[in-house]
Amino acid sequence: MFKSILVLIPVFFLFVIMIVIDFYAFQSIKKLSENKNLTTKKRIKVAYWSFNIFIYCFTFLALMNLLPFLNKSVYSLLRGLFSVYFFGKLIMTIPLLIEDIYRIIRKIIELISQIGRSKAESSPNNSKQLISRKKFISQVSTGMGLLTFSSLSYGIVKGAHDYKIHKKTVTIKNLPKGLKGLRIGQISDIHAGSFWDKSAVKRGIELLKAENVDILFFTGDLVNDLATEMTSDYQEIFGSLKAPLGVYSILGNHDYGDYFQWPDRDNGKAMQGKFQDKSHMSPLQLDNLEDLKKVHHNMSWQLLLNEHKILEFNSESFAVIGVENFGVRGRFPKYGNLKEAASGTETVSTKILLSHDPSHWDYEVLKQYPDINLTLSGHTHGAQFGIETAKFQWSPVKYMYKQWAGLYESNHQYLYVNRGFGYLGYPGRLGIRPEITVLTLS
Repeated sequence: MFKSILVLIPVFFLFVIMIVIDFYAFQSIKKLSENKNLTTKKRIKVAYWSFNIFIYCFTFLALMNLLPFLNKSVYSLLRGLFSVYFFGKLIMTIPLLIEDIYRIIRKIIELISQIGRSKAESSPNNSKQLISRKKFISQVSTGMGLLTFSSLSYGIVKGAHDYKIHKKTVTIKNLPKGLKGLRIGQISDIHAGSFWDKSAVKRGIELLKAENVDILFFTGDLVNDLATEMTSDYQEIFGSLKAPLGVYSILGNHDYGDYFQWPDRDNGKAMQGKFQDKSHMSPLQLDNLEDLKKVHHNMSWQLLLNEHKILEFNSESFAVIGVENFGVRGRFPKYGNLKEAASGTETVSTKILLSHDPSHWDYEVLKQYPDINLTLSGHTHGAQFGIETAKFQWSPVKYMYKQWAGLYESNHQYLYVNRGFGYLGYPGRLGIRPEITVLTLS
């Protein structure tokens, strides 16, 4: 009973915030419809609040996991659209809030300074100006809300699966002649539990298959939390990926299930911070991890768990090193052990490292492993939001990660950060397209 109450507390506060934002946003709509007749005003009011009550009910049922009849894909899409609707109204409140703050400050200044006109003298003009300003602010507010809603909706409907192939040539110092021309394919951050359009995902995979690369890498976050998110349909789609030298994969921070509330786990202990081993995991969580490893096996992906493989291409050897998640920033786990994974590769001249979190590169790879030529990562998603042109690249995630998208170089060592194939949270992308990477060694 007590645990149930604790679960409801954040839900209650969320609804209080939603209602406050709704009342605030409605002021813009009310102001813009002030010249309508009474019947039209009532219809607008009923329509607005009826739809919002529907949103409240859906949100509550979703948060309490009371919608098991909904197809998971449909549920993911609806949840995204409703969150966009909520965010659009949140943006609407910004001009209104600024206006209210301005009015409060102005009123305080007037009261303090006791500037000289009587109320009767000043009221008519001030009232007229205030009404005009209020209408203008309402127009700005509504415009911002509509722009936000339409942009984020476009990011879901179009941007979520607008795959882009990024092709780069990586010039590695002293690369053996036989390895020149080796074509590497990479995808990352699939997050199967967020998918809502299976046919679009399949089209993305067909784009990668058409590149006919020599070797394929997946750099972590196959699911959001649970192995069951990778359904048989998606296992078939991603399992169709093949390459002459094989498909190799690693785990990302989401693959361990650390963000799921396991019923047999001490969540207070589990959510305290960065983990360096799996001692905090409950039996159910460990079973889920084993099930996820089986998914990799079922798709014929060779999962590297702090280990390596030595491969041959055109009679030249190179090492593929795969570490478990190793996060430096935030509350991300450090399960990776690069020393263990790289042990035995000392005599191999060319080394490619798969490490989900790009912060690992600065933290350990550059400092202790100068013989690792190329590191492949993901994790950032490019924040799924930003601006990218031929000459300019920006995303808010750059303020958290120094290396967040594309190719980076330091002292003849390279890092490539994939922008992600899927999406998490917001089921779309705006400005940062989902990525398929093709790298050619030279």
